[in-house]
Amino acid sequence: MNDPVTIMLVDDHAVVRAGYQLLLSQISRLSVICEASTGEEACEKYQKLHPDIVVMDMNLPGFGGLEAVRRILARDPEANILMFSIHDEPVYVSRALDAGARGYISKSSEPDVLVEAVVACSTGQAFIDPALRERFARATRQLDKQPVAQLTPREFDIFRLMSQGYSVRDTAQELRIGIKTVANYATTIKEKLGVKSTSELVRLAYEQRLSFPPPPPDSTPVG
Repeated sequence: MNDPVTIMLVDDHAVVRAGYQLLLSQISRLSVICEASTGEEACEKYQKLHPDIVVMDMNLPGFGGLEAVRRILARDPEANILMFSIHDEPVYVSRALDAGARGYISKSSEPDVLVEAVVACSTGQAFIDPALRERFARATRQLDKQPVAQLTPREFDIFRLMSQGYSVRDTAQELRIGIKTVANYATTIKEKLGVKSTSELVRLAYEQRLSFPPPPPDSTPVG
């Protein structure tokens, strides 16, 4: 009898992780062996347990899901990581795959798509949400022309939060880096995107369908 596929779930919402675990536990060949709520915790637990696959949310406290993917793969190039995100625009699929994720599915996917993706990616196969696959294929040639494609991985992480309306201070706290560092990055990001203020950046993200959930209630856009 084959050993079960071992899984680590990474999401900062306990109720979401519980839902994933309930769904995946109904499949006898799948076994959730650990959970994490931040990128840092995911990296630590991966090194200790080496699950067959990591189901990783993109929006995480700390250095975020994309950076967690990069750090895990830096230590284990054979790691299998499936990005599971609220974002369904091709640029996010591209960023996840560029970081080294085996696959990408949307949180709006049907439950059986998650199961199919976990099984496929756990064996090293590539998997893109069927609902996104055609749109991603069509957009691939155009992605390099988008202003956001000019951003480095760290700049993209900061752009992701600034697009939500996070202030420089809140962004620094979320990513656990210095306020001055975020401010310097913010200046570079605005220059690359051709905008002069955070409000213009948020508008650009919305117009290009790259908008994110509402910002925290105590966050005020700065700059």
